Amino acid sequence: MIEFGPLILTLKLSLVVTVLLLFIGTPLAWWLSCTRSKFKPFIEALTALPLVLPPTVLGFYLLILFNPTSLIGSFWINFTGESLSFSFFGIVLASVIYSLPFMVQPLQSAFENVGFEIREAAASLRASPLDVFIKIVAPLSKRGFLTASILTFAHTLGEFGIILMVGGNIPGRTKVMSIAIYEHVETLDYNQAHILSGMLLVFSFCVLFLIYTFNRRHPLNVG
Repeated sequence: MIEFGPLILTLKLSLVVTVLLLFIGTPLAWWLSCTRSKFKPFIEALTALPLVLPPTVLGFYLLILFNPTSLIGSFWINFTGESLSFSFFGIVLASVIYSLPFMVQPLQSAFENVGFEIREAAASLRASPLDVFIKIVAPLSKRGFLTASILTFAHTLGEFGIILMVGGNIPGRTKVMSIAIYEHVETLDYNQAHILSGMLLVFSFCVLFLIYTFNRRHPLNVG
């Protein structure tokens, strides 16, 4: 029998993180695609850090940052009356940080592929930077938005280490599917572990298959 609690919580977490990162990652990716600042390599490295940093390391420092005795943790308790660590909002913030490169990097590549010539031509016609982005760059970057959103959603769906460090294993609050699988393996309940693992495996494959199929059928023709 499938546990619907962890499944629903996982889908909720993935959706919230994807939407938040669309708002956070889009302006960051746009700035990285346009800027010639000497700080660009530093920001790019900082953004990509979750790709190489073990999730337990990132989770450990976030757990300290979210601690009730820290500045952020104490502010959150005073504001909401609840602890930021071991809460749903806590794992949302942790997932936003951990999945940031999966949103920013595809968007940055998509924006850069539009080409400076098109942007300069629009600017020469007195189009503002915002108009250039909304009316020209964004429509030409639909493939990048789709890829970034799907990858972010799928990556968040399978997060484990950082969720366990920051959120623990609280049913209805932080017990997502990956945590539920780990719990079933620990208790030797391999049937449930097989069911949940198989669901994530099939979903992950379908996501990658759809991305590759879409990119093959809709090649990027701008530059």
